Amino acid sequence: MAIPNSLKRFFPFLDWASSYNRQSFLNDGTAAIIVTIMLIPQSLAYAMLAGLPPQMGLYASILPLVAYALFGTSRTLAVGPVAVVSLMSATAVGAVVGPGGAGYVEAAMLLALISGGMLLTLGLLRLGFLANFLSHPVISGFISASGILIAVSQLKHILGISVSGHNLIDILQGLLSALPQTNFYTLFIGVISLGFLLAVRFYLDPALAKINVRSEWRQFLVKAGPVFAVIGTTLAASQFQLAAKGVETVGRVPVGLPQMQLPAFDMDIVHALLLPAFLISLIGFVESISVAQTLAARRRQRIDPNRELVALGAANLASGISGGYAVTGGFARSIVNYDAGAETPAAGALTAIGIALATLFLTPLIYALPKATLAATIIVAVLTLVDFEMMRTIWRYSKQDFSAMATTIVLTWTVGVVAGVASGVLLSVLLHLYRTSRPHYALVGRVPGTEHFRNIDRHDVETCETMLTLRVDESLYFANARFLEDQVYAAIAQRPNLKHVVLMCPAVNAIDASALESLEAINERLEIAGITFHLSEVKGPVMDRLKRSHFLSSLTGQVFLSQYDAYRFVSQQNETATPETPSF
Repeated sequence: MAIPNSLKRFFPFLDWASSYNRQSFLNDGTAAIIVTIMLIPQSLAYAMLAGLPPQMGLYASILPLVAYALFGTSRTLAVGPVAVVSLMSATAVGAVVGPGGAGYVEAAMLLALISGGMLLTLGLLRLGFLANFLSHPVISGFISASGILIAVSQLKHILGISVSGHNLIDILQGLLSALPQTNFYTLFIGVISLGFLLAVRFYLDPALAKINVRSEWRQFLVKAGPVFAVIGTTLAASQFQLAAKGVETVGRVPVGLPQMQLPAFDMDIVHALLLPAFLISLIGFVESISVAQTLAARRRQRIDPNRELVALGAANLASGISGGYAVTGGFARSIVNYDAGAETPAAGALTAIGIALATLFLTPLIYALPKATLAATIIVAVLTLVDFEMMRTIWRYSKQDFSAMATTIVLTWTVGVVAGVASGVLLSVLLHLYRTSRPHYALVGRVPGTEHFRNIDRHDVETCETMLTLRVDESLYFANARFLEDQVYAAIAQRPNLKHVVLMCPAVNAIDASALESLEAINERLEIAGITFHLSEVKGPVMDRLKRSHFLSSLTGQVFLSQYDAYRFVSQQNETATPETPSF
C-alpha cells in the first residue's frame, strides 16, 4: 500500500525507508563509524565548553540524532553539540544560575527544552522566514567573534589556571593576572596536543598523499586526529601520574545510558532563558539549514526549512529529556558524514548507537584524560570559524553591512554573545529601514530610437518638458511613503510647464496602506495644480490590491502596461511638445 504524501511530509523517514537496502546500510554504517570517532572527543570537549559534565556531551549525541533521523529532511546533516551553541548555552545558563552553581545542569536541560519547543512551534506555524532577520554579515561576524572568544576562553585549560568571565576583556584580564600560576605540566600537554592537532589538520593529508595512501584512508586518519590525541595524552597522564602534579583531568564519568526525565521547571528561570533560547534557536537553525542546503544541492536533493525546524525542535526536546543540552546541525561533522558516503539520516541513528556504546563501555577509560587536550580540540575546531576574508569583503562591498558586523563582533567580545547577536539583528533591521526609507529613485527619459527608458543622469535620453517620469526602485510602504511625496513635489516645483507625471513602478513589489494614502495625496495635489497623474508597469499583485481600493477610480490619469505606452499617449495629447536632450 502506498504511503500518503501527507504522512511522508510529517515523517520524512518514510520516504527514504521504503527504498532502504543493504548497500545503503553499509554506506550509512561506514559514515557512522567515522562520525562517531570524530564525535566522541568533540562531545566531551563541547560539554566542557558549556560548563557541563562531560557525559552530557555524549548524552546530547544519542537521542537527538535519532529524533532528527525521524523528522529531518536532510540526508546528510549530522546533529549534535556545536561550539557556538555550547558557548551561548554557557553564557545563558551562567547568567541565570551562575557557573557551576546548584541547578546548572537542570537549567541547561531546561534551555534545550525551551529551545526545542520554540523550534517546533516555528516549524508547525511555518515561520522559518524569521531566520532571514539574521543577515549574513551579522551571522558571519557573530560566528567569527565567537570563534575567537571560544579559543581565548580555552587558554585557561591549556595553561592550567582558573579564570572566570564570559566576555573577551574579562577573560584576557583573568589570563594575564593568573599567568604566574601556570602549571607547566598542563602547558606541556596542551601545547603538544595543539601542535599535533594542527599538524594533522593541515599537513597529514598532503604527506600521506605523497606516499600514495588512498583518499578514504587519508580522510579517516585526519578526522581521527583528536582520537589519537585523546588516547596518547590519557595514557601519558595515567602513566606519569600527572593528576598528582596539578594536571586537571576529566575524572569519573558515569557509565550507562542517560535516564529519561524532565528537569525541574522554575518559572523564574524559564522567563530568564526565553530570550537566550530564542537566539540559540535562530542561530542554530541558520547554521543547520545553511549546511543542509549546501550538501543537498551537491546531490540535487531538496530541503524543507519548516520541516527542518520541526526536526531540530524534536532533537532539542529529545536532548532536554535525556540529560543533554541544546544541539543543532554541525558543519564539520556534516561534511565528514557527507564525504564518508552517508546516504540517509539512518547514518545519524547508527552514530547514536555508536555513542551509546561508548557511554556504556568507554567512559572509564577517559578518567585520566587531561582537560588541556579537550581544550586543544576545541581551539583547533573553532579557529576554522574565524573568517577574516569575509570581513574584508563586506568592508569593501558595503560599509553599512560592515557596521552591523563590527557591532556584533565588538559587543560579543565586550558584553556577551546574547547582546552581540541581538544588537546585530536590531542594527540590521534599522539599517534596512533606513535604506528603504530613502529608496533609490530616478527621473527617466527615452533612449532615442527605442522603447527603453533610463536615468537621465546616466544616459543620453529624450525628455519632454510637459511630461515627468519618476521611477522608484523599492516597494512603497510606511517608511518611505513621505519620501516619495517629497520627491514628486520637489520635481514638479522646478517644471512650470509640466502637464503629466508618470510614476514608473517596475521595482515596486508592494504598496501598503500608508503608501496608498500618499499616492492619493499626490493625485489630489497634482490635480489641483492641473497636472495629470499616471502609473506605468504596475505588477499584477500590486494592481490586484489597488483594484480593491478607491484609488484607481479617483486617479486623474491612466495605468499603462509599459512606460512606452505612457510616452506615446502623452505625445499624442501634446503634439506640440518638442523633445529636448538634457545637457550633462
